[in-house]
Amino acid sequence: PAAADAWLSALQGYGTLTFEQVVTPALELAEGGFPIPHSLHRALVREEARFANGRRDAAAWAATQAVFFPGGKALPAGALAVQPDLARTFRRLIAAEQSAAGRENGLQSARDLFYRGEIAAEMVQFNREQGGLLSIDDLADFAAPSEPPVSVDYKGIEVVTCGPWCQGPTTAMALSILSGFDLQGMGHNSPDYLHTLIESLKLAFADRHSWVGDPDFVDVPMAGLLYPDYAAQRRQQINPQQACPDLPEAGNPWPYQGSRNGRAPARPEPVAASIAPDTSYICVVDRWGNGFSATPSDGISGAPITPGLGFAISSRGYQTWLDPEHPACLAPGKRPRLTPNPAMAFRDGQLWMPFGTPGGDVQCQSMTQLFLNVAEFGMDVQQAIEAPRVASWSFPDSGWPHAYTPAAMSAEGRIAPAVIAELERRGHQVEIWDDWTPRMGALCAIAIDRQRGALEVGADLRRDNYAMGR
Repeated sequence: PAAADAWLSALQGYGTLTFEQVVTPALELAEGGFPIPHSLHRALVREEARFANGRRDAAAWAATQAVFFPGGKALPAGALAVQPDLARTFRRLIAAEQSAAGRENGLQSARDLFYRGEIAAEMVQFNREQGGLLSIDDLADFAAPSEPPVSVDYKGIEVVTCGPWCQGPTTAMALSILSGFDLQGMGHNSPDYLHTLIESLKLAFADRHSWVGDPDFVDVPMAGLLYPDYAAQRRQQINPQQACPDLPEAGNPWPYQGSRNGRAPARPEPVAASIAPDTSYICVVDRWGNGFSATPSDGISGAPITPGLGFAISSRGYQTWLDPEHPACLAPGKRPRLTPNPAMAFRDGQLWMPFGTPGGDVQCQSMTQLFLNVAEFGMDVQQAIEAPRVASWSFPDSGWPHAYTPAAMSAEGRIAPAVIAELERRGHQVEIWDDWTPRMGALCAIAIDRQRGALEVGADLRRDNYAMGR
């Protein structure tokens, strides 16, 4: 449960308000309820079947059922979801803050209640009752570290993502490869462009699979993976007329940072499995030009709500691997290689555009297309978000059981049939998705126009998204 410390650390290091001021809107929503949107209702209906067929332990999931499945039925769209336990947790944290003098001490007092006090004890007790391994020491020793981002130069634009404890470097690696192509000359969403995009993403995912994991445990060759000469070498492996039939071979980035060669894990075997959507995304730019980009996650299906607390303990462990040779393999104290990965872009050393999306392994792919739509093809952010998208599935999915379908890709139905036919001729196995499918994520972005002193915002209509300003 790292989210609480991440929010408190961000507030402590970069904010000016108190915890009470910041959390009050969420407290009001928890106490008064929020209307269930259609997308959440559909997700709840999928979960309802798990309760009906006995796949959920009724006692363990009682707190979840009380909020979202009263009487055993999923809340309908428009009904209010009221979360009294979560509201009480917020009030307990506010009381802890108010017990200390000064803003800094108050934030620390709230944090101590969560990680060292009664809330920590309640989390551990419930986790242990369900057969979990969480301990008081795990929570007491935890801190969300402040780490340098991964950065890549794309034709004069600096793009920063989170580090290799998540899949953020995949976006940077894909853009590094794509930076050497004349994408404008190919034409937006042409066969040449989409083929080049998909093949570049596949190379980036191959390197993600082979080299990216928690840097506290794994020697990640990050400098080599983003070195321009390495990107050029990877770029040369793309056949402009033929799709790679499976996951490409891992590259060898080590010489590009003057290091020894590492050993890549064994090539994966195909795995048939469904891929479930999750996650959310938010970005903000304030009146002074400060930006915030975050991808909060953990859906309703991964773990039960902790009774009395109103939130679930993260189930992100499902994004680890059980292969001991894999860089994202399971180990004590090791972070799973998460899919959530917010990003920001900078021009001339100044923040230009925070952007991101939910969507599991589609995140890096949709984010790359959004960025290119704006940076290469001159779209405003709303046009860039609404443009039809594609995605590859020719790599192992981050979540267990790590679905992998060689040569598979998907395309929204608005992609021209002639383009799809040409991609299939080149060896892509294309599945046509709905015109505005939520499976392609839900992008949001804010572009800062410093010449006009304006903010340009965009929100994806593929899911419940909003753009607001004041």
